[in-house]
Parts: sequence; C-alpha cells; structure tokens
Amino acid sequence: MKRWILCLIVPCLFFAIFGSADSHAQATPTASRAFEPSAFAGFTGAYTGLESSRNLGFTAGFDLGFHPFFGLLPAFEARGTYPMANGEVVGEEEALGGLRVQKRYNRVRPYIDILFGRGQLNYQNGGFIVPAQNFRYVQSTSNVISPGIGVELDVTEHFALLLDGQFQHWDIPFSTGSNPAVPGSLYSKDGTIGVVYRFGWLRHGHPGP
Repeated sequence: MKRWILCLIVPCLFFAIFGSADSHAQATPTASRAFEPSAFAGFTGAYTGLESSRNLGFTAGFDLGFHPFFGLLPAFEARGTYPMANGEVVGEEEALGGLRVQKRYNRVRPYIDILFGRGQLNYQNGGFIVPAQNFRYVQSTSNVISPGIGVELDVTEHFALLLDGQFQHWDIPFSTGSNPAVPGSLYSKDGTIGVVYRFGWLRHGHPGP
C-alpha cells in the first residue's frame, strides 16, 4: 500500500516544484486546451473512530479542472495520505480519487467532493486485540468512501491556502459494537491544512476560472 501512496505523492510534489517554470515557458495562447491542473500538499489530522484515537499524516494530490459549467468548476481529483505519526491505536494511509465541484467568489473557492479508493489501517503497539476472536490484527485493508468539503483561499495568481475536511467510511474485520466477532465499520474524520499551486498553463491569453 505504501508503494501506491508514494507513487501518487512524489509526482504531485515534482509538478508543484517544477511546474512554475514550465508554465512561464509556454507563452503562446492555446485556445484548444480545456483543462486547468493544480497540485496541493498539506498535513492531515485524523480522528480515526477507533477507541478515540488520532493520528497525523502528510497528504498530497492533484486536480484536473474542466471548463466551467453554470458557474461551477468541476474537476477530477486524486490524492494520497501517508502516515507520519500513527498515534497509540491505529494509523491510516490511503489513495483516493473522484469528483470535486468548486464555486469561486473572488478569492474564496468553496468546494465539495466525493472520493473513492483503497486504504490501509496500521494497528499500533503490536496490533489490535479482539477478545471475542482471540486474535491480534496488525494491518487491515479496506475500500474507502470519502465525501468532503473544503475551501481554497487565493493568495496570488498561482498559490492558495487549503482547508479540507473529509468524512470517511472504512471496513474493518471486526466490530466495535456489542458483537466484536462480526465485521464492522469505522467512520474517520480527517482535516487537512495545506497549500495549492495552480500551474496556469491555460492562462496565456485566457483568464483562469
């Protein structure tokens, strides 16, 4: 799972660092382009939903924005979160993708998104013990459903601050309810503070949305 997370995060950081030079090098207006790419990175705090545990991770991703539709800015989004501090119970790592819809009000850009993907739960202190099963879980994997909301606050033409919140559904091989032997679910609440970089490849002669 870590290999997939790194494969997503490393290209995002590469484009964020070197994308500025590329965008200024393309000085010829191109009306045929219909996309606006951006990348973001930040720190994510997660309330995992398992025994009130919390952890801290690093999140990076990219958005591929499409042509505005009735004043809304749709985009495809992909992101990955890699754990930095797993806490005392469980740490989350995940790779997600989906649809984001944004609305711009001057320098403020609120949005909603719905993301899907795969995640891995890393249980700490030698594993998570389920008494009813007499078993210790060290790791488990799950499909992840992650609806969320957020806002981007423009600082310059290319840079913005990011505030993002996600409400995630994870499957686990045990239950946190009255019957621990039955597979159950976790509902994680994740909050991210970060920075967005908009490449501006489409803005030479054409103002961005």
